[in-house]
Amino acid sequence: MDKRSKVIIGVFISVLLGIIVTEIVRPKPVNWKPSYTSEDKIPFGCFVLYEELPQLFPAQELIPVNESLYNTLSIADSTINSNYLLINNNLELDKQEANQLLSYVHAGNDAFIAASSFGDYLSDTLNLKVESLYTIGEDTTYLKLTNPSFQEMDYAMTRGLYNSHFTSVDTLKTTVLGHITFLEKVGIMEVFTTKKLKRPNFIRLQFGKGYFYLNTTPQAFTNYYMLGGNMDYVGNSLSYLKNVAVYWDNYKKSGRVVIDSPMRFVLNQPPLKWAYYLGISGILIFVLFKIKREQRIIPVAQPLENSSIDFARTVAGLYFEHKDYSDLIAKKTNYFLEYLRSNFHINTQEINQKTVSDLSAKSGKSMSETKAILDILIHLQNKNQHTEQDLINLSKKIDQFKK
Repeated sequence: MDKRSKVIIGVFISVLLGIIVTEIVRPKPVNWKPSYTSEDKIPFGCFVLYEELPQLFPAQELIPVNESLYNTLSIADSTINSNYLLINNNLELDKQEANQLLSYVHAGNDAFIAASSFGDYLSDTLNLKVESLYTIGEDTTYLKLTNPSFQEMDYAMTRGLYNSHFTSVDTLKTTVLGHITFLEKVGIMEVFTTKKLKRPNFIRLQFGKGYFYLNTTPQAFTNYYMLGGNMDYVGNSLSYLKNVAVYWDNYKKSGRVVIDSPMRFVLNQPPLKWAYYLGISGILIFVLFKIKREQRIIPVAQPLENSSIDFARTVAGLYFEHKDYSDLIAKKTNYFLEYLRSNFHINTQEINQKTVSDLSAKSGKSMSETKAILDILIHLQNKNQHTEQDLINLSKKIDQFKK
């Protein structure tokens, strides 16, 4: 490699390393996506609130819920009071879930729901309506609790709010616990006027023996505002709940991790998930040990070929091509006589009547057949010229005798 190529490669590697280091040390952009999960530490996550719940409900059990509230509440002990916390930007319960939650509250438990909307079925059942005013710019909004014990403080909200509030409630069963104050811009384009509005955003609604605590400003319960000085608002809002066990909903969340894999059913069932992981681990361990212990493939040693038949064919072809029948007859005669000597111990130096008798007795052939084969041998030995037919007749007689 010449010097110029080395310089080019060095510059390329240096630039690549610089890009990698820059990407590693560069601060990550802030994720403003609403999440409301207890694991997320992003601005609109609920990690801080979840960590503070043991302080807000001392000596009480905190029960995280990672499945539908119907599955949880349908098996819960209804004789023991508890609280159910649902916090999300929007809450949409199906009819089955909503009825289970209504039964839970009706039995004397409390449900605290913070969301900018509560779903059609639950809203119709509780006879309430919610409206959200969206604005292009983010103006400062103020939250305030009505209870004078909370020092009548205003809590400023500057980002991520939709100015959601209640426009209709069941006044016979509802108590307003807090308001939201915001500026409404009336007009079009640049010609508009501002009007300061104060609307209820936090209510308590009696249902059977229990209460629904509904708040239309879920952003107030996120990390961003709790660490920004509004922790008292959250603590005061949750202080209305009884000091009993708390169910924390992790299922109805915008930031909930959803498994899109075709294996989602298996991975959502703990027994099947562990069986799947153990199976995969076992296969990997087996493969690793098999790789170490597997012997290198031994090449197949091909056996030596028996070429005697091919040799005989080649030699026979040569003889046949030269048409030397006399030589072939002489060799076949010698081979046959050797066969008689080896197998029957016959003296073939002189062929006579005794030879015929001995061979017939030892071979099991008739006297006539034995005499015929020996006669043709003597005849061909005494003959000077041989034909192809002589060779054929000799071969047939020998083959017939050997059968």
